[in-house]
Amino acid sequence: MATEIIKVPELGDAGDVEVIEIPVSLGQEVAENDSLLVLESDKAAMEIPAPRAGVVKSIVVNLGDQVTTGAEILTLEVSEEDAPAGEDTAPPAAALPEPESESSAPEAPDSKPGEAARIAKPGAGAESEAGAPRQVIEVAIPDIGTEDEVDVIEIHVQPGVAVAVDEPLLTLESDKAAMDVPSPRAGVIEALLVEVGARVRTGLPILRLQVESEAAPQPEPESEPQNPPPPAAEKKPAASVSSPQLPAAETAKKSATSSANVYAGPAVRKLARELGVDLTRIEGSGARGRIVKEDVHEFVKSSLGESTTGAVPAGTVPDVDFSRFGEIEPAPRSKLARVTATNMHRSWLAVPHVAQFEEADVTELEQFRAGLKSEAERRGLKLTPLPFLLKACARCLIEFPQFNVSLHSSGEYVIQKKYVHIGVAVATEAGLVVPVIRDVDRKNIWQLAEEVATASARARDRKLTPEDMQGACFTLSSLGAIGGTGFIPIVNAPEVAILGVARTAVKPIWNGAEFTPRTMLPLTLSYDHKAVNGVDGARFTARLSALLTDIRNLLL
Repeated sequence: MATEIIKVPELGDAGDVEVIEIPVSLGQEVAENDSLLVLESDKAAMEIPAPRAGVVKSIVVNLGDQVTTGAEILTLEVSEEDAPAGEDTAPPAAALPEPESESSAPEAPDSKPGEAARIAKPGAGAESEAGAPRQVIEVAIPDIGTEDEVDVIEIHVQPGVAVAVDEPLLTLESDKAAMDVPSPRAGVIEALLVEVGARVRTGLPILRLQVESEAAPQPEPESEPQNPPPPAAEKKPAASVSSPQLPAAETAKKSATSSANVYAGPAVRKLARELGVDLTRIEGSGARGRIVKEDVHEFVKSSLGESTTGAVPAGTVPDVDFSRFGEIEPAPRSKLARVTATNMHRSWLAVPHVAQFEEADVTELEQFRAGLKSEAERRGLKLTPLPFLLKACARCLIEFPQFNVSLHSSGEYVIQKKYVHIGVAVATEAGLVVPVIRDVDRKNIWQLAEEVATASARARDRKLTPEDMQGACFTLSSLGAIGGTGFIPIVNAPEVAILGVARTAVKPIWNGAEFTPRTMLPLTLSYDHKAVNGVDGARFTARLSALLTDIRNLLL
């Protein structure tokens, strides 16, 4: 394999042009003539096609960058027979008639996770104080377990600051967790490529780090060549890829009358055609009012909400000027709270909920748990009812497999799961998160108690990763430590059921001869009526109650 540098082709007298679209991503395979980049001058847009088939090894420009003829834009890994015999040359640019043309570029396949750090251009003659040569590496977002974009919520370093190995560089926040990106090497920060509020994904460069060459990892034979930086303008923050920008005043309000007059790139137009979206109905959030893919997705989501609830967009009520009634202070919601609200609202609209109520006599279970207190202390654990609930729910999911499914979007079939992973709702200062306890059916009470304690601590410290919160078959939400006689939880789609557990209460229960005090545990099973019938819900809760009433049934 060989590495070919792709550069900006001859632009004539256009001078600097802006990068307005990057249809490819790190690790993506491209075919010959696939669109690699879309540039825009004052009067026209142009695509830079791939000169030959290959794999994208690095991207050294970002949306909004100003580039000129000969500037390096990315590198392709190509086969030896396809590699050019001479110097790297720029591919011919496919000029578009105008930005408004109906041209389309091939849809980019899913990106692959990038590496945490890639060798970049070494500083010419740069040396450490001890005389050791130094080089500059680009540090990229490591594999975060999802290809979705996440927010940069905090940056811990600045240019010129020395960092040690594993020292946090910045903090990312996904839909339900925050995570630090550690430094892969010791060195000095040369430049930041992102800013707070930017959106990034796996493989995207976040900063340049000056390190000693002796400690640098050796590049693979196919790694990108060590060339001097391109004559492009200084990079803007790398993650402003999908951050909405204020359009210029003269073009902020485009009154387009046809798709031909819409300001959007080929890839966006193709996406709109595939989704059946009329681009004239979308106001772009990109530079100078350009429509980006995120605008199309937001329009589709908004349209679905309107079709569900009528003329008023989903989840909206008229705003009231509360300052008329007294002193107020707007308090912004955390991203976690906003995302939770969105997900719960979507589940409520999409899932026909049914709630099944039951009580379990846990008198003997509580006596048994109390008898294990000294053993729990010896193990350094606090033995709550939760591990017993997890174990009983796992048994019910095995005995009633219709609860361990997810509906396919077509409605034609369900996905039957052969594993038993259960999510446990944990309240944190930032909001509600649901870490997943895996293979519950294969673990004993002590193992489950330890995993629950660990997951809860990581949740409160905001150390959960996306992987920690994925793959659940069923969710358990317990408010027993807080109180209440019962509640109806919302199904966490694509799961089809969730169990709500309230506080135990001692009640007089008739045993056939007299009333005796028994410790009763309120249970509420919410389930998706598209997947589960009412009789199945009743059988599930009855069996769950029996297992909790006499936990010896778990041994059978």
